[in-house]
Amino acid sequence: MLGCAALFGAGLSLGMTAAEAADETTPRDLPKSWAALANDPPLQGRENPDRDAASAIAARKSYAIPALEVLGFAFLLNQVNRHTDGSDYNSNWSTIRRNLHSSWVVDSDPFKVNQLGHPYQGSMYHGFARSAGLNYWESLGYAVAGSALWEIAGEATLPSRNDLINTGVGGSFLGEVLFRLSNLVLEHENIPPLWRELGAAVVSPATGFNRLAFGERFKTVFPSHDPVYYSRLQLGFSGTAQGGSGTSTTKLRREEALVDYSIDYGLPGKPGYTYRRPFDYFTLQATASSANGAENLMTRGLLVGTDYEVGASYRGIWGLYGSYDYIAPQVFRVSSTALSLGTTGQWWLTNSIALQGTALLGAGYAAVGTTHSAAENDYHYGLAPQALVALRVILGDRASLDLTGREYFVSRVGAASRGGHDNIARLDASFTVRVHERHGIAIRYLLNRRDAFYPDVGESSQTRGTIGVFYTFLGHERFGAVDWR
Repeated sequence: MLGCAALFGAGLSLGMTAAEAADETTPRDLPKSWAALANDPPLQGRENPDRDAASAIAARKSYAIPALEVLGFAFLLNQVNRHTDGSDYNSNWSTIRRNLHSSWVVDSDPFKVNQLGHPYQGSMYHGFARSAGLNYWESLGYAVAGSALWEIAGEATLPSRNDLINTGVGGSFLGEVLFRLSNLVLEHENIPPLWRELGAAVVSPATGFNRLAFGERFKTVFPSHDPVYYSRLQLGFSGTAQGGSGTSTTKLRREEALVDYSIDYGLPGKPGYTYRRPFDYFTLQATASSANGAENLMTRGLLVGTDYEVGASYRGIWGLYGSYDYIAPQVFRVSSTALSLGTTGQWWLTNSIALQGTALLGAGYAAVGTTHSAAENDYHYGLAPQALVALRVILGDRASLDLTGREYFVSRVGAASRGGHDNIARLDASFTVRVHERHGIAIRYLLNRRDAFYPDVGESSQTRGTIGVFYTFLGHERFGAVDWR
């Protein structure tokens, strides 16, 4: 599963960078699949290609195909694991009967397996259903059902409720983002068809499989409604500026090379763009590190909500957001699947300066590593109230200042019998200057801090601050300011 996660990170950067490397002056034409629909005699005369595409998807959707794909994927994964990872996957009719009559527990699989591998596994279940024409909520059901199937029949150990949340819910949040990004790649007509298909398949393998295996049935591109999005790819180096003690790795690497990809999709304010579907707005950030592989994978999206406006200068959305976060800055590690209430908006401060921001407050089910061990299976879960504030000041077409603060309070509710709690804060600040066309330079400061208290070890604190310099490749929307004026 870690290999799949690494593939996701590389594929996402490859697919989206290729998509955005096209000439930004070229208009975005309708995808060929939509053009084919428009030329089909029964559809001639219609004026809404989005509606036509949605109708074609609905007419060809299947409930049986993704169900069989989930079963097949789980079986193949079980066979691979039982021949490589040992007896935990030697499931049989005896273990299945036992698991059907057992209480669900909290397991102790390695942190990356549970918090990174399982959500990616769930994203595959979600992607099979989504790319077969089912809507988000139906696909969420497939992800949860696939997770339950795996816990009961895919593993020989007792079924675990933490995996059901990570795989079913967290996997669905991640899977919808990958599905949307895959279709965004497919919509770029100025990329050769072969590269477009390969890029989309690497971003969302489930989508690529269905497009290849079932030909024209699932070839219609999911209509994105042409969202405004801000994307950037950063490559650079970062070094420890403060703190640095910790136990998530056996040896702290003070310097590290980083590859970071982020996208804000469906930014509010574009006339005619709506938020009727889950994840019509979402963000994603993924960072690969030379020190420990995956430094972070974080996504959040609007599940249910609507847009609003205040005066002539502010446009926003508000509602219920779903989020999945994985953060591992060497000194500690934390992961959370959560629901939050919040808002995202943009305010034109002057004719050339815009302020974009998001504020969220909610609660999730989080895992956090212990303070006195580097073991991969030494961590605990707890109910975690959490908050996020993100701001971006866009200075015309030349520069931007980004500030994002996150906080997680991992409580003793649902935690191990030892009790205790953790308070984790993360501040990400960067200043990016566009140097030439879509090429820029960024300076980034990242602070991670964890304060913990446990009756058996007392109070402890872990802090790491880093400063880095990055080459930045901006998306076609440059800094992403939405101009509705």
